Amino acid sequence: MGSLFGKLKKKEESRITEQDKAILQLKQQRDKLRQYQKKIQANLNREREVAKKLLKDGKKEKAKLLLKKKRYQENMLQKTDNQIDQVEKMVDDIEFASIEMKVVEGLKKGNDCLKEMHKILSLENVEKILDETQEAVEYQREIDDLLAGGILTDEDEDAVLAELEEITKADLPQVPEEDVSLPDVPKEKIQEEAPKERQHELVAAS
Repeated sequence: MGSLFGKLKKKEESRITEQDKAILQLKQQRDKLRQYQKKIQANLNREREVAKKLLKDGKKEKAKLLLKKKRYQENMLQKTDNQIDQVEKMVDDIEFASIEMKVVEGLKKGNDCLKEMHKILSLENVEKILDETQEAVEYQREIDDLLAGGILTDEDEDAVLAELEEITKADLPQVPEEDVSLPDVPKEKIQEEAPKERQHELVAAS
């Protein structure tokens, strides 16, 4: 378990870049400067009140000295504002540069991907595919025209019907040819019996 947590912690630490560390340090410095500003501002407010009291008490020199100190701290406060502006600008520049770097990396990967695709879909292959597609379209158009009867002549129609009949006969099962002979009919006997039948018809008529 310990080794597992150690690996996870190491993996999380590896995700922190140098840019992230620099931005973090700058933001920490900015926060310290702001805290210093609050401290100076509180001293300025307090020292102004003390200077008023000293003037009321007739201690003009002390009040003057205190106001000089106040003036110096006001100058420091202005410098602190400039430093905070510089720190924030630096943070913005680093963050923007980091974004630009990611964009450039994305463009590089996209460019590499396009190069690989261009290797597969070379100009020669594309032209071959287009030619084959055009041939297939033209062939299908010819078939459609043939089925529509717009090109075949009467001779072609007869040839098609003949070939169709030939294919149909070839697919039918073959019937074996056998010599089937029928018995001969005795013609003489039929001729002899005919007069007798005639005699019977005459007797019946009388």
